[in-house]
Amino acid sequence: MANQTLHAIADLEDSRRRAQRNAVRVAGRVTWRDSRGMTRFATVVTRDVSEQGVYLECRGSQAIPLHRLVYLQLEREARELAGLPPALQDGRVLSAVYRVGPCEPTTGTPSGYALRLLLDAPSARVPAVASTTAARSIA
Repeated sequence: MANQTLHAIADLEDSRRRAQRNAVRVAGRVTWRDSRGMTRFATVVTRDVSEQGVYLECRGSQAIPLHRLVYLQLEREARELAGLPPALQDGRVLSAVYRVGPCEPTTGTPSGYALRLLLDAPSARVPAVASTTAARSIA
């Protein structure tokens, strides 16, 4: 009975997702600036990826605060793997930390982070000339 309940909860969570997750393990690096403006970096491994987000496993680095803007870059050799969204194949991707995983008892730092990939929306890619022309025609 409990096993059926867990499957029902997992199915409900999957139906609420905006994009399908793919279990992909790829090494990479996250860089960010701390509260003092110092550049920090951490070596990470992806656990799962989707078109809009990534969950990273991160061991033994300084904690990254919630909502911090970071750059995610995957290893060059791994960028051609099936299951990676095009944004992660291009190089560095600006992302925001939107969930911090549980802390490791030995280090006191989080074991993982969920990142939201900050990508341009297709509808937002309107050339400046076209938008000013449209504004003139409305006025």
